Amino acid sequence: MRDIRTKICGLSRAQDVSAAAEAGAGYVGFVFFPKSPRNIDIETARALALDVPPGVAKVALVVNADDALLDAITGAVPLDMLQLHGSESPERVTEIRARYGLPVMKAVGVADAEDLSALEAYGKVADQLLVDAKPPKNADLPGGNGLSFDWRLIAGRRWPVPWMLAGGLTPDNVGEAIAMTGAQQVDVSSGVESAPGIKDAGRIAAFVAAARNAPKKPPKLG
Repeated sequence: MRDIRTKICGLSRAQDVSAAAEAGAGYVGFVFFPKSPRNIDIETARALALDVPPGVAKVALVVNADDALLDAITGAVPLDMLQLHGSESPERVTEIRARYGLPVMKAVGVADAEDLSALEAYGKVADQLLVDAKPPKNADLPGGNGLSFDWRLIAGRRWPVPWMLAGGLTPDNVGEAIAMTGAQQVDVSSGVESAPGIKDAGRIAAFVAAARNAPKKPPKLG
């Protein structure tokens, strides 16, 4: 069994938080983005965060949030990390880290090799990187679209800070994704849902178990 940390993102109900914690997730994520089916208000997030057991990191996902929104979120919700999932610049990442005193995870969308340079740039200013699938053009959501990317693009790569793999992961493919990329952390949202925004406890448990039982070498192709 491998020491792979999992993040269950887009939680909106108390039973989903319990399911993630009971399954052994290392992180739980709360979405503050109105266009997302996983969006919750600050009051709901506070109630959910207060129920998260010790040892499980509480992450707020925001998209190009201004200081007013971040002030409101951090002032009410007990958090361990901020996840920036928009087009925030490296300078903005630096500002947010300094202003709120919380670790910052920056999401970077990947579709081809040209996108990897952004990971190097953000790796110099963020505390963690979320390596995600780049959303389709004109997509409403910057993440949570259930899309993956060619994992071979990042196989064996390392950055200056810890990183997490995201994008189209499910209980069925997360083991292969970990074996192919060497990821030590994985993030899932739509891949453990029974409907948009509705998490499934069985799929959460299966995802965490599959990540922990991931093979150490990628499967042979052909």
